[in-house]
Amino acid sequence: MFNVTKKSMQWGEETLTLETGKVARQADGSVIATLGETSVMANVTFARQQKPGQDFFPLTVHYQEKYYAAGKVPGGFFKREARPTEKETLTARLIDRPIRPLFVPGFKNEVLVMCTVLSHDLVNDPDMVAMIAASAALTISGAPFRGPIGACRVGFEDGDYVLNPTVDDMQDLRLNPDQRLDLVVAGTKEAVMMVESEAYELSEEEMLGAVKFAHEQIQPVIDLIIDLAEDAAKEPFDFQPVDYSDLSAAVKAAGEDAMRAAFAIADKQERTAAVAAARETIKAALTEEQLEDANLGSALKGLEASILRGDVVKTGKRIDGRKTDEIRDIVAETGILPRTHGSSLFTRGETQGLVVTTLGTGDDEQFIDALHGNFKSNFMLHYNFPPYSVGEVGRVGGPGRREIGHGKLAWRALQAVLPASTDFPYTIRVVSEITESNGSSSMASVCGGSLSMMDAGVPLKAPVAGVAMGLILEEDGSYAILSDILGDEDHLGDMDFKVAGTEAGITSLQMDIKIAGITPEIMEKALAQAKAGRVHILGEMNKAISGAGEFSVHAPRIETMQIPTDKIREVIGSGGKVIREIVEVSGAKVDINDEGIIKIASPNGDSIKKAYDMIWSIVAEPEEGAVYTGTVVKIVDFGAFVNFFGKRDGLVHVSQIENRRLNHPSDVLKEGQEVKVKLLGFDDRGKVRLSMKVVDQETGEEIKKEEGGEA
Repeated sequence: MFNVTKKSMQWGEETLTLETGKVARQADGSVIATLGETSVMANVTFARQQKPGQDFFPLTVHYQEKYYAAGKVPGGFFKREARPTEKETLTARLIDRPIRPLFVPGFKNEVLVMCTVLSHDLVNDPDMVAMIAASAALTISGAPFRGPIGACRVGFEDGDYVLNPTVDDMQDLRLNPDQRLDLVVAGTKEAVMMVESEAYELSEEEMLGAVKFAHEQIQPVIDLIIDLAEDAAKEPFDFQPVDYSDLSAAVKAAGEDAMRAAFAIADKQERTAAVAAARETIKAALTEEQLEDANLGSALKGLEASILRGDVVKTGKRIDGRKTDEIRDIVAETGILPRTHGSSLFTRGETQGLVVTTLGTGDDEQFIDALHGNFKSNFMLHYNFPPYSVGEVGRVGGPGRREIGHGKLAWRALQAVLPASTDFPYTIRVVSEITESNGSSSMASVCGGSLSMMDAGVPLKAPVAGVAMGLILEEDGSYAILSDILGDEDHLGDMDFKVAGTEAGITSLQMDIKIAGITPEIMEKALAQAKAGRVHILGEMNKAISGAGEFSVHAPRIETMQIPTDKIREVIGSGGKVIREIVEVSGAKVDINDEGIIKIASPNGDSIKKAYDMIWSIVAEPEEGAVYTGTVVKIVDFGAFVNFFGKRDGLVHVSQIENRRLNHPSDVLKEGQEVKVKLLGFDDRGKVRLSMKVVDQETGEEIKKEEGGEA
């Protein structure tokens, strides 16, 4: 019944297996990839016909994590997987980015790639397994795909690169000083196609070394996929790109001069209008048959690309007049919103981000229900890209894949410089509102986010800046690397290369290649040029703020204290009775974790002190020889019991009340009376021994013994 093909190899410390022919046999390509005990099924289907009039490539990638894969039941009310999580969305983008450029140019049939996590061993992250499974499924599907690609994750520990570090090793790198890198690389046999990373101030050399290491490590994976395809691949789909060279020639003849004049305009809005007018001029000169050709859009884009690209490579001049390594004018401002905890407005040319920081307490941490376990995050960055930022009218809804991806890139860049939660016990939420966009709004979010957090008083390790690089690579091998690319340069160029970091090193790197890959030489030059741009931007940012800003009067104050773990139960009390009383009496928020770290939060300093004192009275141990103020709670024949330390009582023996003989303690004491006592120590049974007579009851000072006499 089944015609199963299975290939395996040792990859790092685990066995990688690819299997096809048993499951989902009606899909064009179906592969189950397994690394360790993590398995992902990738299914590929593609349409045999292009939809009429369609002038783009409709590739859709889905990545789904099924909770049963880790033996879990989904959280929430409905108990089934619902909308994609952030991890699922980001992984779908990871898969999409390296495979999209590898389809044969001109192929515009609909393609669907679905990756489903079937098993998760909580050691090997399924995102890398999904990328490999998707590549294998496409390779055997018969689709016009010029792969395969391989993919891997790289860590960096003690100066050594680590292949496919475990999920635990990559979890919350900010709290793991031994791990300095979480890098994902995908590429073909010849070149790197995609890079995504979270780093901790790595040098350009260290980062480039990690990319090269990853490319070496994916070579056997590519060989394994080819081996599978040799036995299991379907007949290639008979696809021949349409030859529309005559249409392209007609478009060029009708409007090259008008289009070239349009691209010479520096202002984006004016240039956009002029390009649109040039397109209309071209269309007016075409025949009805040419106007109805489905490839007209591609021909127009081809003309635009040839003008923009050719001029840059030949003359080194860009459409806005800048040199290839020149950064646009920058204006950085902080403290522009009066009631927010921190705010900034970062403007770079025609790209602008209004970035706001809000400081919260432990109650505001984000709870994440992930496949490998539940955890909390005290740093969030949300990115919004409204239609007006590019002068358009559009539908406004929830965040899309682009917003989530750009927000995560900025998050990765900034979280590397955040203070430890023990030093700064706040939940931090950064929101980037993109108010203008013409190239790299995600890097504007990085710059604005750094400024905004410093304005809020967050003690960052160092400010962070980001810059987007572009590439134009001609067929003859000549190329130009562009710093701080415009939107048009991004759309019509061959690479989108974003680098963020401090002066000391890189904190995030993202690269997408739209051609068949780039050489290490180009990447090395791009990193060096990006560093120069980053340092320049940091210099402009430093004009706006130096060091941390003043802490906002509108932000909550938080004080932390550490208590012994065996005292946690006493602070919480039976059914939470004690901690509720502390909150009600003090008016402060109190949060305690399993390690005994308590965060006390309130805008009112007196409330924090009251809660602190109440907790301290519960957990602290009295100090022998110290003087305390207490209250008489009970009088007996042999002395008086005094509550002197929280809920702790001790006995003042009748002989320790005064320096004279008393008939009965009630001669000088009454219940409820406030007295000063010194802790003498503990008897053999652990009972507290107190003394009043050695303490001045007026001043609370201890009465010192005189030489040769008694106190």
